[in-house]
Amino acid sequence: MTYYPSPTETEKEIYNIPNSGWKSKQWNWGSARGTGHDAAMICRRRWDSREERQKLVQSLLDPVEFKASYPDSEVPFEEIKLILGLAWQRGRWDGSDGGPGGYGEVLSIMADARRYEDEDEMISALNFIEDVSKRFATISRNAEELKRMKCIATEIQGRHHHAGKEEVFMDRREVAGMVLDAMGFVDNGL
Repeated sequence: MTYYPSPTETEKEIYNIPNSGWKSKQWNWGSARGTGHDAAMICRRRWDSREERQKLVQSLLDPVEFKASYPDSEVPFEEIKLILGLAWQRGRWDGSDGGPGGYGEVLSIMADARRYEDEDEMISALNFIEDVSKRFATISRNAEELKRMKCIATEIQGRHHHAGKEEVFMDRREVAGMVLDAMGFVDNGL
């Protein structure tokens, strides 16, 4: 079966804002000017409800089931990256980003717009899973969560030459959901 990546996995523009996305020269992550700031304002409004944040985290923690049940409701992964970026930025103040060696480093890599912005979306997804999983010990709430994260990362890295894009993209969503869950995103918001 041939897999054609869903636009929710490969679309780089966020909220239909022209020149948005991590790789855009107009993005200016962390600045009060630029499309990154515009997208962040929309994102904070969109995810200001605890109920909506809970639905998002659940959709990420079980992406296969969610996609099967709600095929047209998947949140684009660029929006997930924006949510993570804002959560990690907020986490610097309360320590929920894992502190030194935690997700602040992943945010810096993401803002650099190379490692997770490769032309080959599969490579970007694998890089994302690798970096996010390596730092999960800084925020994991228990051994079971940590084991689950390590298992996802190890399995996909071990078989990525044989894994299909959809499988890798689903794993990428799951690790993102685990991070948001462990950071307390549902209760804390952005």
